[in-house]
Amino acid sequence: MILKQYIAGPIEANNYLLADEISKEAVLIDCSERVQQILDDVKELGLNVKYILLTHGHFDHVMGVNSMKEELGAKVLINEKDKDQISMTKTILNTFGIFVDKNPVYDEFIDGNSELAIGNFPIKVLETPGHTEGGLSYYVDGKLFSGDTLFKHYVGRTDLPGGSYEKLENSVKNVLYKLPDDTQVFPGHNEMTTIGYEKKHNEII
Repeated sequence: MILKQYIAGPIEANNYLLADEISKEAVLIDCSERVQQILDDVKELGLNVKYILLTHGHFDHVMGVNSMKEELGAKVLINEKDKDQISMTKTILNTFGIFVDKNPVYDEFIDGNSELAIGNFPIKVLETPGHTEGGLSYYVDGKLFSGDTLFKHYVGRTDLPGGSYEKLENSVKNVLYKLPDDTQVFPGHNEMTTIGYEKKHNEII
C-alpha cells in the first residue's frame, strides 16, 4: 500500500493519497487545495485515482476539488448530509477574501452502506457525525482516515452549524474506538496517532 500525506490549504489540512501498489488504483482523501506535488506523484507512480473521498464538507477540506477532479479524472464522493456544507464554500471563502467561480462539484453520495475498494483493498465507510452532520471516516488496511472527528489528544469542534458534541462523542466511543487498538489514525489536521493511544489519552475516553 502506498500512502502519501500533503499539508495544504489556508488551515493546513491533511490530504492523503492512498494507492494499491499492484493495481495502481488510488484515492485522494480530502482535497483542500490544488497541489502540484500530488499530480506529480500520481504521474510518477502511474496511479489511477478513482475517487476523491471527502471526510466532510467544510471549505478547508474541499477547496481544491474542482481543479483536482478535472486533472485527475476522479469521482468526488461525499455524504449527502453534508451537501449544505459544501454549498456554502463559495460564500465562506468570500469572507476570507478568496474568490472562486463556483462551489465544489461532487458526483455521488456515499454512506455506511457504500462498497468501495482500490485494487483488492476494501474501503470501509464509517459514518461519524458530530463535527458535521455528514462526517465520514474511512478505514483501509488497518488505517483510519478520521477527518476532523478524531485527533491526537482531542476531537473536532462542534460549535459550527451541523455540529453536535453528543453525536461526536458517540462516533468516537461507539464507532472509532471499536476498531483494533493498533489502527493507525490519520486525521484531517496535525499528526497521526493510534486508536489504542487515544483510548487512553484523548479528551474523550
